[in-house]
Amino acid sequence: MRKDLGFRVGTGLFGVLLILIVAAIGFELARQSMLSIQKFGLGFWTSSTWDPVAGEFGALPFIWGTLYSAVLALLIATPVAIGIAVFITELCPPWLRQPLVFLTELLAAIPSIVYGLWGIFVLVPAVRWFQVALPDGLRALPIFTGPPLGVGMLAATLILAVMVVPFTSSVTREVLKSVPMAQREGAYALGATRFEAIAAALFYARTGIIGAVMLGFGRALGETMAVTMVIGNNPQVSASLFAPQYTMAAVLANEFTEAADQLYLHALTEIGLVLFIITLVVNGLSRLLIWSMASRSKPARVPASALPAAAEA
Repeated sequence: MRKDLGFRVGTGLFGVLLILIVAAIGFELARQSMLSIQKFGLGFWTSSTWDPVAGEFGALPFIWGTLYSAVLALLIATPVAIGIAVFITELCPPWLRQPLVFLTELLAAIPSIVYGLWGIFVLVPAVRWFQVALPDGLRALPIFTGPPLGVGMLAATLILAVMVVPFTSSVTREVLKSVPMAQREGAYALGATRFEAIAAALFYARTGIIGAVMLGFGRALGETMAVTMVIGNNPQVSASLFAPQYTMAAVLANEFTEAADQLYLHALTEIGLVLFIITLVVNGLSRLLIWSMASRSKPARVPASALPAAAEA
């Protein structure tokens, strides 16, 4: 009994330690940002001015660049990652499964600086060629305007998508493997095709898949080196895919060692605080979404849309 109590208290202390670490990070970021917080207040979040010489700082271009690139990368990476996970779990021949799993996990292990070099030598020229090849009518649209440099939001989005795919795919694969075989067998027993049985499995595992997607989103929000090397590093708010822009992680990596005065240093630290807060909010909202879906889900239920019309009849 005493050993059980000691084990419970010991593991509980580890949980409390994790909470204290998160709180300590937030406290220290806020303390080191105090000059900027006192001078700019909430206007720091909405101002587009970033002028270290004049002592005027605003985080909006970096917030925009971070969220814009992460969301676009997620839109590209999610269907690809789910497709890879479905193929490996449901359709892949046994002799090919392990090599594909190994390659997927290898993508997750590649350092971001290597991705950045690949982006400079491959993605940037490809984006430049794509922009030049666009018809004049499309290049007049706000989303396609900008100089044909190659570096910009599209290059950063593509490299983020490649980096997000292995994380989302690996977690989705494990989630699909945990779906009970009875779920698929029940769908086949009702006359479902293979596609419809897989759709039923995806519906069953939807909560875990959303968790995998949000894990990839968190990876995209915090990525630094690869994005810094291809996004162009220009603090502006633009919807253009070809315009050079900036992210919060990139400005910290580029300018933190160059901060010449205390206000500049505190403004950069406040950007780190803003990134910390955004990450907490995004993860909190994702947990609420997962809990909401889990509370409404019934594990044994197969959606009617996943069953053939004959079975419904």
